Amino acid sequence: MIELYESQRAMRNMRRAAMQRGVVAILDVGSSKIACLVLRFDGTDPSDDGIGSLAGQSGFRVIGAATTRSRGVRFGEIHSMGETERAIRTAVQAAQKMAGIRVDHVIAAFSGAEPRSYGLAGQVEVMGTTVDEQDVARVLSACDAPDFGHGREVLHAQPVNFALDHRSGLIDPRGQIGNELSCDMHMLTVDGQAIQNLAYCVKRCDLELAGLASSAYVSGISALVEDEQELGAACIDMGGGATGLSIFIKKHMIYADTVRMGGDHVTSDISMGLQVPMATAERIKTFYGGVVATGMDDREMIETGGETGDWEHDRRTVSRAELIGIMRPRVEEILEEVRVRLDAAGFDHLPSQQIVLTGAASQIPGLDGLASKILGQQVRLGRPLRVHGLPQAATGPGFASAVGLCLFAAHPQDEWWDFELPVDRLPARSLKRAVQWFRENW
Repeated sequence: MIELYESQRAMRNMRRAAMQRGVVAILDVGSSKIACLVLRFDGTDPSDDGIGSLAGQSGFRVIGAATTRSRGVRFGEIHSMGETERAIRTAVQAAQKMAGIRVDHVIAAFSGAEPRSYGLAGQVEVMGTTVDEQDVARVLSACDAPDFGHGREVLHAQPVNFALDHRSGLIDPRGQIGNELSCDMHMLTVDGQAIQNLAYCVKRCDLELAGLASSAYVSGISALVEDEQELGAACIDMGGGATGLSIFIKKHMIYADTVRMGGDHVTSDISMGLQVPMATAERIKTFYGGVVATGMDDREMIETGGETGDWEHDRRTVSRAELIGIMRPRVEEILEEVRVRLDAAGFDHLPSQQIVLTGAASQIPGLDGLASKILGQQVRLGRPLRVHGLPQAATGPGFASAVGLCLFAAHPQDEWWDFELPVDRLPARSLKRAVQWFRENW
């Protein structure tokens, strides 16, 4: 397991370098928009003051923000390198201009890349009387990594539970007395090519990649309140090209997945159904869309409006009931797919089964009522937590992953336990493998 931590360690060193300089950029690479936030850290290293995603959020302030229309990204993955590079440059330059400072390091989030979740377990004898960092490092490296296949890389590996002798449910076992330490870990792997494409694209923009995160994970960090993260909740991040899904309990993510459908597919259905351009379909969806029809909707007429130059064709009107008839089947299909993933993850066995909808596509009127019918649970619409300096325009559900990435940048949960392992405790073979893996992948 030791070699899996090497990329995290490299990222952590980059992040530390960025935090010493005092600024780092957050980049949310989505299918419909690319958002960039510039953070200024106040000089204290927030990783010292707590463990977990919500431990002391006062370490940074947003000093620049910009969004641009995403280009070259489909299903949350890069399809056209040149177009994506131009879009990232546009967003980063606009955010830098607002912040009045140059940024060299970025922490990026992306959806897609076919995430898969694994549960791992490890167990060791405690060396002394109390558990120290060496024991935690040894139990984490004792977790047996499954064979997750060629061409896949570990994106997140988090201990979700420690047990000392017969006492389970420990968050941080350091300093406690016991004999046998065991650990449960959640590991998320993604398609390696998708990560490498994103890393290469960021490099082409003359930026250093100081961290990577899954959009589903960071959306959950920002949209779920503390009680929901503790008792058990699912965050459904409905973006443009993909819908991310993450399940949290005890403040840790225990499952993540992605459905390759989102708000852009609803827009595409409207475009084909009403025979209007995509831009017009997006406007109609935003202003008049919905998923629950009422008796009034037959009488409410919508002008489709076009730019074809044919006056008769451009003057067409449709009823809102027709629009809802086009939108609802696709939204139902997305929610049914989410339901399948939740069932596969065993979500109905959690003590609390709150579902939080976030992402730009979650703002369709009536979506929460339809979701509670299909998913059969309590559903609420989520907005990202407030962070210092965030502009009003960036406080909507569409910015949940960008805000979550800010919290992740200040408190990377993957990294607080990744202690430096002394060479003499490790077999030479595993170190060789670690170096080889590191050289191949980063």
